[in-house]
Amino acid sequence: MTTTVDLSPISGPSAWRGDELATSTDWIYEVSDAERTELETLGRRFVADDPDLRTVTGDDYPLDACTGLIEECARQMDSGRGFVLVRGLRTEEYGDTLAGAIFYLMGLHLGTPMSQNQLGDVLDHVIATSDKTLDDPTALPSRVRDRLPFHSDSSDVVALMCLRGARAGGASSLVSGTTIYNEILRRRPDLAPLLFEPWHWDWKKQDPDAPSNTYTSPICGYVDGIFSTYAGSSMIFSAQDYPEVPRLTEAQIEVLHLFDEIAQQPGLPLDMDFQPGDVQWLLNYAALHSRTGYVDFPEPERRRHLLRLWLRRDVGRPLVEGFGKNVVKARGAEEQAPKPGGRFRIADAVVPNYDWGL
Repeated sequence: MTTTVDLSPISGPSAWRGDELATSTDWIYEVSDAERTELETLGRRFVADDPDLRTVTGDDYPLDACTGLIEECARQMDSGRGFVLVRGLRTEEYGDTLAGAIFYLMGLHLGTPMSQNQLGDVLDHVIATSDKTLDDPTALPSRVRDRLPFHSDSSDVVALMCLRGARAGGASSLVSGTTIYNEILRRRPDLAPLLFEPWHWDWKKQDPDAPSNTYTSPICGYVDGIFSTYAGSSMIFSAQDYPEVPRLTEAQIEVLHLFDEIAQQPGLPLDMDFQPGDVQWLLNYAALHSRTGYVDFPEPERRRHLLRLWLRRDVGRPLVEGFGKNVVKARGAEEQAPKPGGRFRIADAVVPNYDWGL
């Protein structure tokens, strides 16, 4: 395994710019009639069977007509742009339970669903359940309406299905980690090597049940010619609250601010306005994600509502040891244990838990 830091610009399909992709629809996969019919048929069977979401597998619901769809999603995540938007599902006709079943079935064929919260839920929600803002340290990013900073999630793959959009705003924003790195290298080649060094990340504030206050990971990795990123500067700065964590140097602070500044540079991010039925698949090591602020409809049943999956996906991607939040992905055995309050049947799981994340 070769992990030599590459201080040359990284090329390839993952090095994209949003202003260039916005002029095409190459990143959108329109489902065919045959694919839609198969997903609807299997989704109805899934609802009728009512399996435990923690133990059901893709082998229980084999796909035939959708083989090309799954292969294209996998290809784009693993060796392409790092993401794909699937469009054409008629969620407004299905109801949330069938829509959630179809989403979960697709996920089973692209990875293994992970627990996403202290309740052990493997299907979670992005929906505003309070009027808090991110200025409130108790606010959960997925449950507020603020614009989110660009970041990586605690999984190999993060996927979103749009059930209902916002009254205004709420665009999903993606940016290429490769392009950010190339721009840092162009502007400040003296700071770029710092991204490959280990950083301390706040674990306790992400997961109150975490076994330690922090974990460590580089922000960038380059192994066997494959470039990967893992980002979220707020958790690095938050780790400074713990006295055992080394203080950030001026150069480290400078490169973190530069990384965030470039991520928001006009022309680099790609904003996509979700339509009901849209499904976004994203490899966390290739692209970072965010969301613009939004305004909800006044009626609770019309609120912006996305379903979210976190997946483990082992495709043999070479990563430096300890890259990303791998400590979470290693806790598979714990996730199978029953947890009070968790929702592990599809009809229950598609309903947001308004008693959690307030």
